[in-house]
Amino acid sequence: MLNHKVFIGIGSNIGNRLHHLQEAVDQLMTLDGTSVCAVSSIYLTEPIGETEQNRFYNGVILLETLLPPEELRLKCKTIEHDLGRPDGYPRWSARVIDLDILLYDDLSLRTESLSIPHRELEHRKFVLVPLLDIANPLHPGSGLRIRQLLERCEDQSVVIKTKETITLKKRRNAD
Repeated sequence: MLNHKVFIGIGSNIGNRLHHLQEAVDQLMTLDGTSVCAVSSIYLTEPIGETEQNRFYNGVILLETLLPPEELRLKCKTIEHDLGRPDGYPRWSARVIDLDILLYDDLSLRTESLSIPHRELEHRKFVLVPLLDIANPLHPGSGLRIRQLLERCEDQSVVIKTKETITLKKRRNAD
């Protein structure tokens, strides 16, 4: 049984952004003990921090997985690397792909390498808006629903829904 519900933020602002997002979702679907259950709409969003770069395509996906948080984080880093993201990069720089664990069940976890819920979740419209396409979960740190966090969010950036979509392809080998 796939018992952990995990929301992952996905983003790209280099090259064929939609293709990179699709490739990341396709690779997540191949992880053992993992199923991609839902994908948000894709949003065109402004870059944060380093503003002299292309706009991002951002979205959120819902996984059900047997993988523990740190193992899932490592799998996401491997997918990023496989799709061309370098191991070291400046904060807020342009990127081929970005995969961030936003929520993992109702877990609150802070380690040197992983923060769940994601530290910036409640401050980023480019994550809150697509997350609401899928669900309105409770943020375990604040005790507020995602819709409430969006209503309180001070992020003034523009988030535009695109016509592009990510396709959930059937897995060849069912779990």
